[in-house]
Amino acid sequence: MNSLDVENVRKDFPILDQKINGRQLVYLDNAATTQKPVQVLDASRSYYQEINSNIHRGVHQLSQLATSAHEKARETIARFINAQRPEEVIFTSGTTDSINLVADIFRKSGRMKKGGNIIISGLEHHSNVVPWQMICEQLELELKVIPVLDDGTLDQEAYEELIDTKTELVAICHISNAFGTVNNIADICSKARSVNALTVIDGAQSISHELIDVQSIGCDFYCFSGHKCYAPTGVGALYGKFSLLSELPPWKGGGEMIKEVTFDKTTYNDPPYKFEAGTPNIEGGIALAAALDYVNNLGISAIRNHESALINKAAEFLGQIDGLTIYGPPERVGSLSFNISDIHHFDLGTLLDKMGFALRTGHHCCQPLMSRFGVSGTLRASFAIYNTFEEVENLAKAVEKSLNMLR
Repeated sequence: MNSLDVENVRKDFPILDQKINGRQLVYLDNAATTQKPVQVLDASRSYYQEINSNIHRGVHQLSQLATSAHEKARETIARFINAQRPEEVIFTSGTTDSINLVADIFRKSGRMKKGGNIIISGLEHHSNVVPWQMICEQLELELKVIPVLDDGTLDQEAYEELIDTKTELVAICHISNAFGTVNNIADICSKARSVNALTVIDGAQSISHELIDVQSIGCDFYCFSGHKCYAPTGVGALYGKFSLLSELPPWKGGGEMIKEVTFDKTTYNDPPYKFEAGTPNIEGGIALAAALDYVNNLGISAIRNHESALINKAAEFLGQIDGLTIYGPPERVGSLSFNISDIHHFDLGTLLDKMGFALRTGHHCCQPLMSRFGVSGTLRASFAIYNTFEEVENLAKAVEKSLNMLR
């Protein structure tokens, strides 16, 4: 499918029918979290209504059905990102949890040596900054940062100068949550491999917009959250190469991550279970698979075409407003950040809310990036499959109306 029937898509999202402050809701905060289609809501309800049971440890029928549904969900995720095998998919609570998992198992593994370095970028969400800062402090490593150019893209020449034989790991976002910048992660991963550095990709903002092929990307780890891709909050996934997962130590101790426990010694389970201590978010995993199936049924090409046209039209309309600055490159995905010279983003966002528009204001958990551009924050419109050209046009009109009230 090359085109998206947006009106039919919108019928799957009942939340969009409501009014905010007496105005029809226009939801443009999708980079923070997406809405959930009835197919996903049905999957969640069906689990609790029909097969609710703990998994892997029961011989009774409900446990077997729940286990089967949960493991089929793992297989669905593996296919969606083109992992080599389902065992390379670990269920987590989301991107932040996944990144912290990787950071902590590397800290425990002893692979990272004093005097080495970790590379991140100036585009990163705090969740892909703070865990690496903590590791660098604990292990006496250097944290290096790829600078951001004036157009909101990464300085690739600087990256080539920063990376060296002491680089242990490179952690980069696929798409910036603040500016919508799409990084060339395949090239970034290739350069990391050339110095035997491992790679962690934050895919929180790419999972709902791009075709993800972890084998083509060549990364060692890929992280994403379900709630950014039409699934519930509190569930996500970590992809890791099976050979690495087999070598690395477990993260948390408890049930499921073991083969045998005695008071003298514990033998750990094989991946992925080695990293999934305790009862997982079973319903969340099943609903996440339902969300990915929903995206697949619409077609990622159709989604990309629709969202690209939307964000380009938004940039065109907003760019005509006097004093408005749009941040990031023209080829952006998902998010469009802007400010108006004499208006605080919070004030503008508050007025837009009164008109039914849900946008995000603030630093978007990217304070270093905001500092780089000399602002405290921006107003961010972020797009999804159910947004329309009419909403984009009305947003521009609402911004102009708000400016007339604020100036």
